[in-house]
Formats: sequence, structure tokens, C-alpha cells
Amino acid sequence: MRCGLIGAGIGTSLSPALHEAEARGHGLDLTYELFEAETPAALGALLSRAQESGYAGLNITHPFKQQVIGFLDHLSPQAGAIGAVNTVVFRDGQRVGHNTDAYGFTEAYRGLVRGRVVQTGAGGAGAACAYAQLTMGVEHLTVVDPDAGRREQLAARYDDPRLSVAAPRDLPAAIADAGGLVNASPAGMRAHPGLPLPTELLHRGLWVADIVYMPVETPLLRAARDAGLRAVGGTAMCAYQAAAAFELFTGRTPDTARMLRHLDAVLLEDGARHESLPDPSAR
Repeated sequence: MRCGLIGAGIGTSLSPALHEAEARGHGLDLTYELFEAETPAALGALLSRAQESGYAGLNITHPFKQQVIGFLDHLSPQAGAIGAVNTVVFRDGQRVGHNTDAYGFTEAYRGLVRGRVVQTGAGGAGAACAYAQLTMGVEHLTVVDPDAGRREQLAARYDDPRLSVAAPRDLPAAIADAGGLVNASPAGMRAHPGLPLPTELLHRGLWVADIVYMPVETPLLRAARDAGLRAVGGTAMCAYQAAAAFELFTGRTPDTARMLRHLDAVLLEDGARHESLPDPSAR
């Protein structure tokens, strides 16, 4: 069985190790490959090549979770509602898009998300996180993104009175009135270092969820914990969304706890390896 991941800047992805290890636990001979793409045209070509080569399916990541929809034949009801796809399954000559990010978010942050929330990021991952939070029953969600078109598209898609969108200039006022912060932007990833907001906006009583999982402790998580706030990273969300994708690819019920343990171990090893590398800025 062959699966894979399409995205930009995915050379350090842990998805191959995660999926292949779980497959071995089921006695499956599964290979999981990484496919770099920079343009929608390259995305379309890779989808066609994988389908023609007999792949079971592909995961889709940044920046193609919304753009991939134009290359698909069908969407699951949830993927259609969210307007973003992170898993494509090839079945009977058809390309079917699914979204497992919303499930992953819900399972990972079920005991944390509540009240009035500010979310940074309205892209493909952000759309899934917003959907999950509205489904979980948040009191109000403000989604902040620098792209006005992306903000308005999200607001129009959900058409929920509990949802509002805002530009980055409105972030201080929004977060001052919030009880929680969700980072669903790329800020904090190794390829996108930095913070999604100034640290002085982190106030007492705020809980923080950062869906980034590489590095395990992002600058946002470190700043939140230094301020004494409850902060949860993206490891569990990664494991849950991967488990749901694994089931779509293989038809086997994954051992999610085993996948989480394996991801923890791989992240620990990756973190140790990364810390041992020379710092380019020190040259």
C-alpha cells in the first residue's frame, strides 16, 4: 500500500514515520512518501501521478488544503462544510476529499476550548479549527488573519453569529476580551519562526492552544508558560488527525494511543537531533 503527503517545505515531516509504524502494527506493508510542490499546477500533476500509480491516498498540507478542492471529484460532508481538505482517498477512479483536522482539533483540545476565543489564521488549517470550535460550542470566536479575502470567505462560509473576523490591527482589542487563544497560523513552525502576536497581549487567565507541533515547544507556548498560562501544543492534534487519515487510507481502525506514543518518541528524537545541529546565526 502506498500513501504520501503533498505540500511545500515538508522535508522534515514526521508523517512517514507515524503512518509506517502504525501500519507495521497491523501487519501492513505500507510506504508513505513526501512530495514537494510549490504551485497548484504541480499539485494537480502529483495527484494525477499518484492516482495512476495506484496510491491509496494522499495527505495535503500547507499551502494547498483549499486549492486542492478544484482537483477533486467529491468531498465528504465535513470537508464540504469546512472548505478545506487534508486527506484525499482514491477509490474506483474517483478522488474524494476529507478533512481530519477538525476531528484532530476536537479530540486534542476537548477539555480546553471554551468561552470567548481568538484564533490567528484563517487558511486551510484555520478553517478546520474554526469549524471544530463552533461545533464544540464556544461562546464567541474571532478569527484574525492578514488576508482580507480569506477572512471574509471564512465568515461567509460559516455564517454564524458567534463568529467574527478581524485584521491584525484589531487583535489587541479582541484578545483583551477573550479567555482563550488558538494559533492556527504557520507562525512558530521551523520554516516560519516567530510569534503570531506580541507577547505583551498574553494576559492573566488566558489559555493557549498552538496547533504547531514542530518544534514541540513553540515560541508562543514558551511565552505563555513563562507568563503562567495553561498552554497546550499540537502533538495530540497531529496524532488524532493522522489516525483518522490512516483509517481512511487502510480501512483499519488505528491504535491512536500507540500513534501518540510513537509521535512523542519521534518528536523527542527529532528535537534532540535539531538541538545538536549548529546554529547558522552563530556563524
